[in-house]
Amino acid sequence: MDLFEFKREQQRLATKVQLQNGFSTVTKVGGAACVAVGKNLLACVVVCELPSFTVVDKAFYLLHDPLPFQEGFGAYREMPAIIEAYNQLSVEPDVLFVEGEGIAHPRGLGIASHLGVVLKVPTIGVADRLHCGTVSEGKVLVLGEVRGFEVVTREFAKPVYVSPGNMVSLASALKFVTEMITHPHKMPEPIHLANKLARKMKEEK
Repeated sequence: MDLFEFKREQQRLATKVQLQNGFSTVTKVGGAACVAVGKNLLACVVVCELPSFTVVDKAFYLLHDPLPFQEGFGAYREMPAIIEAYNQLSVEPDVLFVEGEGIAHPRGLGIASHLGVVLKVPTIGVADRLHCGTVSEGKVLVLGEVRGFEVVTREFAKPVYVSPGNMVSLASALKFVTEMITHPHKMPEPIHLANKLARKMKEEK
């Protein structure tokens, strides 16, 4: 992995991130997640109708020999598999929820932002731990800027960290995530479903 070149690319693509909503109405939401299958990586992307969360489309892609994980560069490991799965969809979501960071990233380009810029779709990142920055009064601050939010989605559970990826405002990212929580799941339902289906597919392989 050439981390220097990856860092330069992240810095360049971060300037293309838009923090204004790139949609008028949201009737379908997507979720993207990856699970390890031995040395390979299985991506799942689901599309659900609102408000029922009925799955109307899903796609998988098994990536052989993905790049090793490096903190701050996770997109380079998972994104190729997610893009291949996304491109198989016949129904596209209005907003795609991605397991990982959006702009709450040292260079403003976590996997949700990177995917959003490459696919040119609205994305929101949801991570289960804080990878960079600090939290003050529920807001995630990176270099003194508000880049996301700390949200407790389930009683007695650790919080999740929400940040817009691309073509979604900070306020909308927070609003959508809180609306997508279905008890007793900790993650927004589209991500939960993507993880569930990926794990099921993994067991069948």
